[in-house]
Amino acid sequence: MRRASVAIDILLPRKAVRRAVYSLLLAIIYIAFISLGLPDSLIGAGWPAMQRDLGVPVAFAGIITMIIASGTILSSLASERATRRFGTGLVTAVSVGLTASALVGFSLSGSFWMLCLWAIPYGLGAGAVDAALNNYVALHYAARHMNWLHSFWGLGASISPFIMSHALAAGQEWSSAYWTVGLIQIVLTLALLATLPLWGRVHPVASHRSPAERGAGAEDEPPERGGGHVPLRHALRIPGVLLILTAFFAYCALESTSILWASTYLVADRGVAPATAAAFASLYLLGITAGRFLAGLVADRIGDRLLIRGGFAIVGVGAVMLALPAQTDAIALAGLVIAGLGSAPIYPAIIHSTPVNFGRRNSQAIIGIQMAAAYTGSTLAPPLFGAISTWTGMWILPLFLLLLVALGLLLSERLNRLVDA
Repeated sequence: MRRASVAIDILLPRKAVRRAVYSLLLAIIYIAFISLGLPDSLIGAGWPAMQRDLGVPVAFAGIITMIIASGTILSSLASERATRRFGTGLVTAVSVGLTASALVGFSLSGSFWMLCLWAIPYGLGAGAVDAALNNYVALHYAARHMNWLHSFWGLGASISPFIMSHALAAGQEWSSAYWTVGLIQIVLTLALLATLPLWGRVHPVASHRSPAERGAGAEDEPPERGGGHVPLRHALRIPGVLLILTAFFAYCALESTSILWASTYLVADRGVAPATAAAFASLYLLGITAGRFLAGLVADRIGDRLLIRGGFAIVGVGAVMLALPAQTDAIALAGLVIAGLGSAPIYPAIIHSTPVNFGRRNSQAIIGIQMAAAYTGSTLAPPLFGAISTWTGMWILPLFLLLLVALGLLLSERLNRLVDA
């Protein structure tokens, strides 16, 4: 494999080689993001059939997702040390391999305890690959690719329910859907292993700033290879890290709460028909996917800061529209779609701005912590809102979202002022 790489260098001009490596690896990363999204919707889509076959209560789905979330948080925090030691390519390949083995294990599981067992490598693989890939893209590719890659994650997350639906409609077991997605992950693992020599050959992008942002923030440092481990306690003491962690927590709490509870809010508080509410709740996710594609078209020109600021503001507009006591439900339904479009660029822009705000040397450690904060927010916020709404009623959802918007916007703006100073 190394000889082939040397032969290509001899036969082709150096610039052509770099361009080919850049494009080939980018294509692999795009496929990886689709594949990363595939498992994320499988449990939700297949749980009614899984729960019936396994003979467990409906609420047991929460046990599996908690095990996965715990593994994801732990591997996100450990990703910086692993990536510095082994490199992004190998960490990504091994992590996808872990996820693939877990999915195949799910397909072979005939009892609930086996699902819990396989949920451990599922979570460990998901967190490490998420942190490693996001940091690599932030360091080596422009902002538009970060938005488009996360749009492709949404595409993968949207495909897996159809895989489960097709399997069940064809009279197959739910396990066949896990087997199919597991095979896809195995193929991706082999592709990642085959492209390992390419990961060190893509040079970092010259700047992560829009023209308006250049001159502000941390100096661009050359990324360090091997060594240079940034301990967790050191990363947390870097000025501004706690601000962005809390802002990221707020955004992911907002997103997960909207995904889980928006349909229930429309039915219980606004009297919307369940079928209509379900359709528009899915449009929130489609709004995120489409919004990230659109954000990628302008990301390099307007910069990460404006994407974060504008995204939170648009989500706030959507939440206000949800709360308006209008005679027609059209305003509330449109507000949900607008909230999805506003949510789209926030996650990719926060990740992509990390090397600029905190330096390249620290970015892998901080992105790992950001991933942990993201999964924590996504895990804790929906049940927290569920508990609050039992006391107050579902009418409080728009206010809950507005509080998270205000928190995320306030802290991200404080970070901008700190970086500029």
